[in-house]
Amino acid sequence: MTKRLTHDLTYDAPLADVAAMLVDPAFREEVCAYQGVVRSNVTVHPNGAGTEVVIDQVQAAQGIPSFAKKFVGDEINIVQSESWAGDEARIHVTIPGKPGEMSGTATLRESGGRTTETVSLDIKVNIPLVGGKIEGLISDLLLKALRAENKVGNDYLSR
Repeated sequence: MTKRLTHDLTYDAPLADVAAMLVDPAFREEVCAYQGVVRSNVTVHPNGAGTEVVIDQVQAAQGIPSFAKKFVGDEINIVQSESWAGDEARIHVTIPGKPGEMSGTATLRESGGRTTETVSLDIKVNIPLVGGKIEGLISDLLLKALRAENKVGNDYLSR
């Protein structure tokens, strides 16, 4: 089974400014700090005609249900890779050593000086019986992370 998450992040800024923000390591580190990650490493480098952004972060597993905590332990290492080309990105998220992954896209579009980033991810956890529950939990956590990124992004763009 696969769970799909689609979420729009809206910014009061032109597409070019939002695109530049999304490949700025300082912005990505600021998002990690806002979310209270235990540790993180952000790398950004050219990739052909585009840009590759990798966010390797470790979060405390506080507040997650016991059925999920036994699979992840006390900390969760999340590696998010984004391959940006123009106003679109391919996204791939893994939890190293755990049976699951998330993949999808991010697309930027501008209208009237406002930019919307649409993130669409498929979440797949290959664990019999509880995989669907864990996919739902991951979807909820990703939605919370996207909302945090949107808040930090709007603050960042207003400076």
